[in-house]
Amino acid sequence: MEESVNFVKGYGKVNPSDDETTAVPCQSPSPKRRKTVAAVITLGLFAIIVGSIVGAAEVHHRRTKSPEPQSSSVKAVASIKAVCAVTQHPESCFTDVSTIDSGNFFDPEVIFNFTLRLAINELTNISSLPKTLISKSHDLRTGSALRDCATLFDDALSQLSRSVEAMRVGPVGGEKLLTEEKVADMKTWISAAMTDQETCVDGLEEMGSTAVDEVKSRMQRSNEYMSNSLAILANIETILDQFGLRLH
Repeated sequence: MEESVNFVKGYGKVNPSDDETTAVPCQSPSPKRRKTVAAVITLGLFAIIVGSIVGAAEVHHRRTKSPEPQSSSVKAVASIKAVCAVTQHPESCFTDVSTIDSGNFFDPEVIFNFTLRLAINELTNISSLPKTLISKSHDLRTGSALRDCATLFDDALSQLSRSVEAMRVGPVGGEKLLTEEKVADMKTWISAAMTDQETCVDGLEEMGSTAVDEVKSRMQRSNEYMSNSLAILANIETILDQFGLRLH
C-alpha cells in the first residue's frame, strides 16, 4: 500500500529530484524586451500597409493607363467594315475582301478596287456558262435565249474590264485611283454590266427555260460583288470623309 502511494506521488516526474527542486516563480518580461516586441509588431504592420498601398496603386495603374496603339490589323478591319457598311451585303463584303492578302487596307479607294476585282473575277468564272448550257440543251427556244446570254455576259465582262482599267495608275505622276470623272464613268459601266445579267435572266424566263434557275444561282455572287462596288461608288465621298480624305 505504501508503495502504491509513493508511485502516485511520483507519477509525472521527469526527474526524481523534481519534487526536491524549488519552483522558480514566473517573471514578467523586462521593459526593454516589451519595447523590442512592440517595435517588431509595428514594423510588420507598417510593411503590410505599404504592400497594400503599392498593390492598389498597381491595379489602379493597370486599369487607368492609356490603351496600346491599335495594331495595323485592327485598323484594317475597321477600314474594311467602314467601307462595306454602305453596301446591301456588308457581312459578305467584309468577309470576301478580308480574304485578300493586302498591306494597304487603310485606303477606302484600295478597298473599292478589290471589290471591283472580285466582281470581274467571278464574272470571268461564269462567262462560259451560257455556252456550256447550250451544248446540253435540245430546246430551240432555250438555246436562243442562252445565245443571247452569252453575248450579254461578254458585254458585261467588257464593261467591268473598263472599270478595272480605269483604276490602274502609273508608278509615277501622282495619278489618283478615283476622281469625279472616273466615279461617274464606272457607275455607268458597272450598272450596264448588272443590266446585262438581268436581261439574260429575263430572256430565259420569257422562254420558259429550265436553265433559268441554274443561271440565276451561278450569277448570284457576281451580282452581289457588282452591287457592292456600285454602292461604294455611290457613297464614296461620304466614305472618304470618314477617313479625312476627299475626292479629286
